[in-house]
Amino acid sequence: MEEGSHPDRWPAKRLLFGLIAFLMLISTAAVGSAAAATAGLSDARVLVLDQIGPARRMAQTLSAAVLDQETGVRGYVLTGSEDFLQPYRDGQGQEVALIADSRSRLSGRLPEISAKYDRLEELTNQWREEYAEPTITSIRATGPTLEPVAEADRGKNRFDEVRATLQDIQRDLEREGDGARDALNRSASTVMALLVSTGIVLVLLIIAVAIVLHRILIAPLAGLAAQVRQVASGDFQRNVNLSGPREIVELSHDVDQMRQRIVQELEASRSAHEQLDERSRDLQRSNAELEQFAYVASHDLQEPLRKVASFCQLLERRYGGQLDERADQYIGFAVDGAKRMQVLINDLLAFSRVGRLTREQTVVHSGDLVAHVLGNAADQIEEVGAEVVVGDLPSVRGEASLLTAVFQNLIGNALKFRGEEPLRVEIDARRTDDFWTFTVSDNGIGIDAEYAERIFVIFQRLHHKDAYPGTGIGLAMCRKIVEYHGGTIRLATERPTGTTFEFTLPVVEESESSDD
Repeated sequence: MEEGSHPDRWPAKRLLFGLIAFLMLISTAAVGSAAAATAGLSDARVLVLDQIGPARRMAQTLSAAVLDQETGVRGYVLTGSEDFLQPYRDGQGQEVALIADSRSRLSGRLPEISAKYDRLEELTNQWREEYAEPTITSIRATGPTLEPVAEADRGKNRFDEVRATLQDIQRDLEREGDGARDALNRSASTVMALLVSTGIVLVLLIIAVAIVLHRILIAPLAGLAAQVRQVASGDFQRNVNLSGPREIVELSHDVDQMRQRIVQELEASRSAHEQLDERSRDLQRSNAELEQFAYVASHDLQEPLRKVASFCQLLERRYGGQLDERADQYIGFAVDGAKRMQVLINDLLAFSRVGRLTREQTVVHSGDLVAHVLGNAADQIEEVGAEVVVGDLPSVRGEASLLTAVFQNLIGNALKFRGEEPLRVEIDARRTDDFWTFTVSDNGIGIDAEYAERIFVIFQRLHHKDAYPGTGIGLAMCRKIVEYHGGTIRLATERPTGTTFEFTLPVVEESESSDD
């Protein structure tokens, strides 16, 4: 079995899924009950408002329309005036429309009342066919007259049947309306009770879920957090262990393993720090020895070297031409070697001082530095007939003497390694994000791309010492100075001819430049 596994504990995922399923079951039941109660409420509302209520109002209107017909016929019998027949005809139209509308509203829900409308329509038709229409025809033919008693009784009997049917329909509609209102009130009460009950159940469920979640998640996580805080405060020997769902227990096990790993890393870090302190002390001793060497090289070695050079030069002046040609050659070799040794020592001292003997960095205008270098090399530039083109150069932050040495070495190399064509040196700068990229290019003999890194190694030369003067430390010095100022330098190998060096220096913000 995998370490840290706890199959005897329920996972929190299963517990949460169980809670969610239970909530969904309760919510579904509540929603179903509420939907059924709402549907009953809607049906009761439709029955009261859209069916029985309008039917009751139309029954009253229908009763008035039928009564208008009977009153109009009676008035026509007594007067013979056609004006009395207008209510009769209007009442017929209203009767047809009201009976049809009432039947359409009640046929689906109250078919027995709808059947009584059929009976009412049959009785009114009989009253008109057997009494009203014949009486109107007779009065038109003979004029107003006393109606025979038998005819009047027959018309009254027929109309009483109509009136009785209407009253029966109105009583049925009133009874059904009262029942529908009671059903509507019961449905509304049921819906309200369900809503209140559902709300109470949901509140209780939320409280129960909160308690369960607190017990299975929040409380174990809070305990884990408390133990982790104790470990984070520095008590790394405190074991992290607690109970709860499987995920929480496994998490505490993983945290405890992490604690153990941190303890191991701390032990290893302490050992590494001790070794680092020892090496730091060794480095301090080495730096002290290097400083002592620099002192010796700048003082103790220079003095005998100057004596050798001086006496060799005295021998050359005093005995030059008195000895044989080979002796003069040997003396020349000795003088040249002493001078070269002096130059090498001075260059090596200058290289070792970069970044070690620091001065305050200030904002300097690189154009002024280039102008200073060109002023010092004016005689050499005029001698070789070189053309130097200087672009718009920015201000940078650094040590002016060191940055001057960079331009001096690069421009000096361009003057030294010139070709047969008239020499042209271009110095320019462009901004790239947060850095200025300076370019010093010429049309001289150039450098092969394979030596792009070798030329920056101290004392590395690509030509014999007799072909070109120098110690081979200039470009190494440039790299050390540029990197000390936070930039980089490289040989641009993209150009097919000549030599192009590119080096970068951080951009100086305008506010910083103005402050300086």
